[in-house]
Amino acid sequence: MNIFDFHKTIVQSSADSLKKLSVFNPLTIRKKGTRSKAIFALALVCFFWGTTWIASKEGVKYIPDALQMAAIRQFLGGLCYVLFFLFKGASLPKGKEWIPILVLSFLNFMISNGLSTLALQYKISAGLGAIIGAIFPLWIVVIGLFISKEKIPVKAILGLLLGFGGVCIIFSNHLNDFADPAFRWGIILSVIATWTWAFATLYTKKQALNFNPYFSLGLQMIISAVVLYSFSSATGRAVTLTAIPWQSWAAIAYLVVFGSLVAFIAYLYALQHLPTEQTSVYAYINPMVAVLLGALLFGENLTIFIVVGGLVTLLGVYLVNKAFKAIPAPEQPEAEGI
Repeated sequence: MNIFDFHKTIVQSSADSLKKLSVFNPLTIRKKGTRSKAIFALALVCFFWGTTWIASKEGVKYIPDALQMAAIRQFLGGLCYVLFFLFKGASLPKGKEWIPILVLSFLNFMISNGLSTLALQYKISAGLGAIIGAIFPLWIVVIGLFISKEKIPVKAILGLLLGFGGVCIIFSNHLNDFADPAFRWGIILSVIATWTWAFATLYTKKQALNFNPYFSLGLQMIISAVVLYSFSSATGRAVTLTAIPWQSWAAIAYLVVFGSLVAFIAYLYALQHLPTEQTSVYAYINPMVAVLLGALLFGENLTIFIVVGGLVTLLGVYLVNKAFKAIPAPEQPEAEGI
C-alpha cells in the first residue's frame, strides 16, 4: 500500500467513525431513524443519571439536612408525574392497591433514596456513593442464598465474588478513613440504601401493580416527600424554604428537570426501542460518569484503587445481571442515579 492509499484508508476510517458518532448530534437527531434516536436517548440516560450523584453531593453541602433536600426533590418530581397522569385521565388507586405503593415508597424513596442522599453529606465522594449504589444486584444474590429454593447460577456466584472483591479493592485505599466516624456513617448509610433497593426489587417482582406503574412512581415520591419533610421538621433540622441557599435550589432544579424528567422520558423511549440488555448498560456507565466528573469538576480523589476496584465491581454486577436477566430491575430511576 502506497502513502496515498494509506492516507485514503485513514480518511475513510475517520469518516466512518464520525458517521457512527453523528448519532449523538442533538442538532440532527430529529432526522435520524428510531434506533438512532433510542441510542441518543440512552446516552442521555447514562450521562444525566450519572451526574445526579454530583448534583446531590453539591446540593447537600449547603443545606443543614440532606433529607429535606431529598424531600423537596421527590415532591417536585413526583408532582410532575402525578399531574401528568391525572391530566391523561388516570384514576387513583383504590383499597389494597395502595399497599404496594406504600411499601415501595418506604423502601425505594424514604430509605434508599433518602439515605443515599444523606450519605453524601458525610465524607464520601459522589463517585464512591455511585459505585456502592450500583452493587444492589449483588445483595439480591445474597438474599437468594437464604430464601430461594432454586439453585443459584454459577455465573451469579462468580459475579458476587467479583463484585465484593472490587469493593474490597476500593476500600483497601480507605482503611485509614474508617477511623473517621463521618466516613463510616456515609458508607453504612450507602450500604443500607442498597439493601432496601434490593428488597424493593424482589418485592416489585412479586407484587405486580394493577395500574400504571409510572403513575405509581409519582405517588411513591410524593408520599415519601411528605414523610421525609415531616421527619426533618420534627427533628429541628429543616430550615425555611427561603433560608435554603441558591446552590441547593440549583441542585434540586437540576435533579428534578434532568435527573427525574428528561432522563426518565429518555429512559422510557430507549426501553421501547432497544433490547432490555442494551438499555441496562446505563447501570454500569452511571458510576463511571460520577467518578470521572467528580474528579474533573470538583477535585474528588481518583486513585488506581477506585478505578480498578470500580471496574471489577461493575463486572461482577454485570455477571449477576446476566445470570438473572429474567429478574427485571424496578421501574424506578431514582436509585440508579439518586
